[in-house]
Amino acid sequence: MNCQRDFKAVVVGLVTAILTAAFMLMAFKQGVSPLPEPLGLAFAEAIFGTTLPNSVGFEFHAAWVILWTLVYARLSPGIRFSHALYLAAALWLSALVIFMPVAGWGFLGLGVTPKLIVAAIVPHVLFAVFMWGGCRLLGMAERAR
Repeated sequence: MNCQRDFKAVVVGLVTAILTAAFMLMAFKQGVSPLPEPLGLAFAEAIFGTTLPNSVGFEFHAAWVILWTLVYARLSPGIRFSHALYLAAALWLSALVIFMPVAGWGFLGLGVTPKLIVAAIVPHVLFAVFMWGGCRLLGMAERAR
């Protein structure tokens, strides 16, 4: 186990969570996003059965992004962009078939609008780019020892 590498992954995950959340917040404010609310918030509200502040949605989002950034940093030899994209695609699918239905948006988000299928791709691609770029920037491309 490499504590320094894990710490770097947590930092990259947190920065990635902030950047992707900021992008989505801008999309909401511009009226571009077809999502009725941030998915992390909708998911948390469905789990707890009550209205929650936006910060709780961000905390769910950040924890999820940090977790998967750690997994990526540990399992991707050489920090490859293709692996970041594969992970982002898997997480996009999980958003469509697990998180959206739990949030009450229906399978693939079809209970809200079919536009959610495509709209959910953008933050996941950004996740891949920010996570991969952050790991490379912090020198994590060398194989962990």
